[in-house]
Order: sequence, then C-alpha cells, then structure tokens
Amino acid sequence: MEFVREVRRGYALVERNFNLIKRYIGWEIVFLIYTVVNTLTIAFIGVNPATGGSGSGGWSGGGGGGGDRVLYLVVGALLWGFLSVLFHEVAESVQWERWEGTIEYSFMAPMKRLSYLGGVCLYAATYGAVRTIIVMLAVVSLFKLDLGSANLGAAFVVLLLSSLSFIGVGLMAAVLPLLSPEKGSQAAHILEAAILLVSGVYYEVDVLPGWLQPLSRLSPATYTLRAARAALLRNASFRDIGGDLMLLLVIGVVLIPLGLKVFNWGELHAMRTGKLKRSG
Repeated sequence: MEFVREVRRGYALVERNFNLIKRYIGWEIVFLIYTVVNTLTIAFIGVNPATGGSGSGGWSGGGGGGGDRVLYLVVGALLWGFLSVLFHEVAESVQWERWEGTIEYSFMAPMKRLSYLGGVCLYAATYGAVRTIIVMLAVVSLFKLDLGSANLGAAFVVLLLSSLSFIGVGLMAAVLPLLSPEKGSQAAHILEAAILLVSGVYYEVDVLPGWLQPLSRLSPATYTLRAARAALLRNASFRDIGGDLMLLLVIGVVLIPLGLKVFNWGELHAMRTGKLKRSG
C-alpha cells in the first residue's frame, strides 16, 4: 500500500506540472511555435535548390543521397528537442518550485524524494514526447521524408535508453539551483549549451576542433545521435548499434543513482545553509 501511495504522490507532481502549463498556456504556445519554426528552418538548410525538393543531389554526409541531408538535420533537431526538454525540465525543477513559491511545501511534504523526482522525470518525459510529436507532425506536413528503409524499432530503443542517461544528467544538474539560488539555473543552461555544442546535433563531431572532440565522448547525446541516425538513415540493426546502446544503458544506470545521491546531498546542504527557500 505504501508503494501505491508513493506512486500516487509522484503522479500528483505530473498533474500539478501539467496544470502549470494551463496557467502559462500563452507562453507555451509561443515556445512551441518557435520550436516548430526553428526545426523547419534547420530542415530547409538541407534542401538542395537544384532539385527543387527535399534534395536528391550531391550531399554526402549522413550516408546516402541528398534526401538524407534533410533527414539527418531533422533527426538531430527532433532528438535534441526531446532530450533538451527532458534535461531542462528535470534540471529546472528546483527553480520552478522557487518561482512558484512552493519549494518548502514540496520538499517538506510527507513523500519520499524518490517519488518527487520520479514524478518530475515522468512529467518531463511525457511533456517532451508531446512537444516532439507536434513538431514532427509539422515537419512531416512539409517534407516528404522517406523512412521506408529505417529501423524504427532500433531508433525507439535508442530514444528510451538515451532518456535514462539524460534524466541522470538532469538530476545532477538539478542540484545546481540548490547550491546557488542566484547562479545555479544559469549554470544549468550553460551545461545544456555545452552538450549541444559537442554532441554533433547538426554536424559530425569530426568537424570540431581537436581539443573539443574528446568532450563529445562525455556527452550521451553523441551516442544517441550516432545510433539513431544509423538506425533511421542506414537501417542499422541492433547488432550494428549495440556498442552505443550499451554505452547509453551504462550511462543511465550509473548517472541516475548518482544523480539521486548528489541531489539528496545538495538538498541537505541547502537546508543547513538556509538556501532552500532563498530566491535567486
């Protein structure tokens, strides 16, 4: 029974956060429109004007004909859109509590911290998936993307495993607003930007300067994008991308418990030093 009660408490966080979306529905629409337009803009970069369509011309990256260039960019934009929302919602959960003035009520409520963070992660994954589906529908309405030879099952598994690793990274970043109410949120955004830079979202990591390329190996997004593109553009099998899948699984298995531990430490530190309620 206690387990059922904790699950309900975690789900209450999901309901509360979706109700917050209703409160700020105007801004949600603005951000969604911006994300759709931004993704379409990125996709148009891949269009080869010589062919007058999604391109069947001479681009060679991504492994195939020119139509693959649009798909290469769209896959990067959609995956990054989902993973960045997942990271952002988990990492900013503490800051949202401060903005809403509910941080003391949430952290002093009779619920296990695992239930609280589980609810936050479930909301982030659901919210990110809904946004990504809406953006994907907008892209499909304008571009004729050929997924006939794609391994969609492998791509879905990549997305699941990468979600675990990004939840782990988000949990570790969520401690930053606890350590510093003034600068923690900004630091989380800088970390998100650094992941975007080194992960090869819109280009191969080989084009990065030599001193930046080793950092790409630290980002789970690098393995996510490489495996997802292989599955969608080259019909790679589970065996072909097995190395990247295993890396994503290991990163998730290591980072989630580590993130929980770091978050608990950060919470105790914030309580001892009076930073829990302090606004930035």
